[in-house]
Amino acid sequence: MQTTRDRRHKKIRAKISGTSTRPRLCVFKSNTAIYVQLIDDDKAVTLVSAKGADALKVGAEIAKKAIAKKIKKVIFDRGGYVYTGKVRDLADSVRKAGLKF
Repeated sequence: MQTTRDRRHKKIRAKISGTSTRPRLCVFKSNTAIYVQLIDDDKAVTLVSAKGADALKVGAEIAKKAIAKKIKKVIFDRGGYVYTGKVRDLADSVRKAGLKF
């Protein structure tokens, strides 16, 4: 059975794709934590990842790791989640830490 989030995520992924110069910032939320990855879809490789319970800390951590790997611009993939709450906090934290999308 396909959920509403799965349908939204498929529509988003049909339109966006990450490259080595501008990777995809992929978000997954569970009941306890938020997981974030920078993915190069051309090579099918995860460049950087972070996880934690606090979206603000995870956003700052992923941005710090990305900047250390000389990545300045990303494509934001909210994973089918509505852009509110933890997803919005994560995005704001990443922007504040220096990544552009």
